[in-house]
Amino acid sequence: MDREPMILAFCCHYCAYAAADLAGSMRLSYSANVRILRLPCTGKIEVNYIMKAFERGVDAVIVAGCLEDGCHFLEGNLRARRRVERAQQLLEEIGLNSDRLKMFNLSSAEGPRFAEIVNEMNERLLKLGLSPLGKNRKTVESNVDEMARQAEKILTGDKNDRCRSEKCM
Repeated sequence: MDREPMILAFCCHYCAYAAADLAGSMRLSYSANVRILRLPCTGKIEVNYIMKAFERGVDAVIVAGCLEDGCHFLEGNLRARRRVERAQQLLEEIGLNSDRLKMFNLSSAEGPRFAEIVNEMNERLLKLGLSPLGKNRKTVESNVDEMARQAEKILTGDKNDRCRSEKCM
């Protein structure tokens, strides 16, 4: 591989993001090639956000939400699961392996499980190889950073800088 694979993790604020934070606080070892995008709820994820990540060169996407029956927004994680399944179908249709996209349910106390998930996805990518849509490492990182900035602005409610262009997620 001419570059390390890039994994993008869409994490719900209440559970999965807290689990990722806990993994860091516990100084658990997991692949450094994951970038985390915090969402208020995975129910906010849209199929086009996931597909846009792949279009921008990401090699794999993790969608991590609250435990089943434990969503802070009642059914957000169930909506996310249906959208992930649809995106997996689309990935197969365009010739990318649907194993590049997985959804997981975590509690905020599952930092070790978050680290395990990232490492599992990284191992999967070593077998699948890099995405044929991927560019060089610098371009992919730049694209992911832009997505993260836009997501954070939306999450924090920055009304003066909402993304309304094609560049948005």
